[in-house]
Amino acid sequence: MRASCFAILLSAVSGACAVGQELPTFAAETRLVEVYATVADSKGRFVEGLQRDQFTVRDNGEPQPISVFEAGSRELSCAILMDTTGCMKGELPAVKSAILRFIDNLPDDAKVGVYTFANTLNTVQDFTTDRKAAKQGVLRTYAAGTTALFDAMVQVSKRLSKQNGKKFLIVFTDGDDNASLLNSTSAIARARQMGIPVYAVAQGEAVRSASLMKMLRNISTDTGGLAYQVKKPADVEKVFAGLADELRHTYLIGYKAPPVDNKEWRRIEVAIAGLRSASVRARQGYTP
Repeated sequence: MRASCFAILLSAVSGACAVGQELPTFAAETRLVEVYATVADSKGRFVEGLQRDQFTVRDNGEPQPISVFEAGSRELSCAILMDTTGCMKGELPAVKSAILRFIDNLPDDAKVGVYTFANTLNTVQDFTTDRKAAKQGVLRTYAAGTTALFDAMVQVSKRLSKQNGKKFLIVFTDGDDNASLLNSTSAIARARQMGIPVYAVAQGEAVRSASLMKMLRNISTDTGGLAYQVKKPADVEKVFAGLADELRHTYLIGYKAPPVDNKEWRRIEVAIAGLRSASVRARQGYTP
């Protein structure tokens, strides 16, 4: 959710204001709930060309007017968070190669941010439309250190949330978290709250950690993303090619959050009119 404040300046009802008189300012706040939705037909193919009036969004069962709707790519920001811990030394060359091709497959005007994590988060390249700069940043990465996955993921999500348009976070990890201040429960709660689709790519030790895979799937499912398992280096290229296609076929839907008196979890449901066998993957809810 993101907040926008609108200041309304009111002058005197009659007559001109006295010189030097301070005008009263009233602030009204509205909150926009952003929902990313991917629609597939019965054969798993992306459904393109849907219009705003074909979507229905319910907030705790109540239909909500859609105030923002974007199809196709348009304005897009993608954060790539790479695990560069010591155990990644063998796999890092293949991962770099796949990410370079992924960046090339993004829309020309898309913004890309490249980040790495080991003990702490490292900004390799902040959000830019300069493909060359982003790819040079990827090539500069090297592997060393322990794994602070949860902390890094939350920090990058916060930076990404400040970008305009569609926002996506791709996390590549090769190991279970062993250095974060946050625990998995806190990481999941914060990712759900921000609502940015998280696409998690697990390889190596991460695939063999049942607790980590459960956490990655929970975050991905709740935010409308996906979790992938890479069991051999050759699969990395396929995963990132699929991710590039996924980002091009995601709809952004926004609606004003209804006023509530509590901070309990609110369920989001997205449905499509006129498509019998279509399936929708989207953010599942939020906390006011």
